[in-house]
Amino acid sequence: MSPGFLPAVAGQGAAAAVQLLVTLSFLPSLVMTQVTGVLDDCLCDVDSIDNFNNYKIFPKLKKLQERDYFRYYKVNLKRPCPFWAEDGHCSIKDCHVEPCPESKIPVGIKAGHSNKYLQAANNTKELEDCEQANKLGAINSTLSNETKEAFIDWARYDDSQDHFCELDDERSPAAQYVDLLLNPERYTGYKGSSAWRVWNSIYEENCFKPRSVYRPLNPLAPSRGKDDGESFYTWLEETWGKPSWGPNIKEFKRRFDPVETKGEGPRRLKNLYFLYLIELRALSKVAPYFERSIVDLYTGNLEEDADTKTLLLSIFQDTKSFPMHFDEKSMFAGDKKGAKSLKEEFRLHFKNISRIMDCVGCDKCRLWGKLQTQGLGTALKILFSEKEIQKLPENSPSKGFQLTRQEIVALLNAFGRLSTSIRELQNFKALLQHKRWQWIMGLLERLLSVWK
Repeated sequence: MSPGFLPAVAGQGAAAAVQLLVTLSFLPSLVMTQVTGVLDDCLCDVDSIDNFNNYKIFPKLKKLQERDYFRYYKVNLKRPCPFWAEDGHCSIKDCHVEPCPESKIPVGIKAGHSNKYLQAANNTKELEDCEQANKLGAINSTLSNETKEAFIDWARYDDSQDHFCELDDERSPAAQYVDLLLNPERYTGYKGSSAWRVWNSIYEENCFKPRSVYRPLNPLAPSRGKDDGESFYTWLEETWGKPSWGPNIKEFKRRFDPVETKGEGPRRLKNLYFLYLIELRALSKVAPYFERSIVDLYTGNLEEDADTKTLLLSIFQDTKSFPMHFDEKSMFAGDKKGAKSLKEEFRLHFKNISRIMDCVGCDKCRLWGKLQTQGLGTALKILFSEKEIQKLPENSPSKGFQLTRQEIVALLNAFGRLSTSIRELQNFKALLQHKRWQWIMGLLERLLSVWK
């Protein structure tokens, strides 16, 4: 604002001040205008997604994530990086993950890999014997030989060709259960060369991206043009000091404002919505798998298990009611041979990204990186298994399509993080709008005081 602005307005009287106030009140936030309207690659609009998520999906997801079945996640945080020698481990306390003691894990979950989540295996005696039993030890002895054989085939089933992720071996001594509610995803202070190497490996070597998007191999290297790389890498930097958990408007604008990010911020927000739609579509597609009576989300607490499944099925019903689903077939359109080749290339790229998660030096970042990568990988596995899901038998396991408990937990928690992000985005919009009104009212007060 120029030094002569206020006197000039003052000379025009109160009407000019009021006119200025009205004009400013209609100036939308730059961030808000960039994440409204129709999204690219689908017929969805942001407002419809916001309303659907914030008022229908988010409250139920929050409750679901608090249930025992979905709060405990088994992960190996000690797997070595397969691509380069690790260059140090984050020693910041907020990077730390507190594993869950075995005594705190519900007995049905501890029964483990062989138990899966089938009602046929939910027998107290079987669970007590599970630790010493073989792979059939958790199966009710009244099952027919044919069904037992199906369980054996299921346990041996190798669906690695369908996996989009490098999965942890749950039987490894290094794998531990983590209570996700006690180790929430949040800012940890992890940054520097180690973090940059991970991000660079993902974006430069494994992502499908437009050639027009410049991302330098090294953000510290000399500039190769007008863009010195800060438009992309600035958002990777963090602030230091004593943490205070809560919304940070300054940081939000630094990461997403189109001016401060040189146009990159709105693209990031649109990617958030696009990813949300992909996982939302997967949930609607996999609903028949869980609607079968044979599927039981078992923890050992029968009453809570029944309530958990009811809540999950309610969420699935909501996902199926969404009117503007993303069409996954558009991802690999074209001739069958070319589409198949592209799908395989895409799968291998994504699987490689999941392996990169073992190179993250911050345990909490690694935990949530692995979980969300596995969640998205599970969503992609679902989207490319439509025919197998449609052929699922009602009362017996199927060799054509299976989900482990780890995949189920990762899928719902990963979607929960996206849902939370969209909910928080609306909160930031409200905070920005409030801040803008404070500025307008302050300016009006100054204008009126000068006019007097």
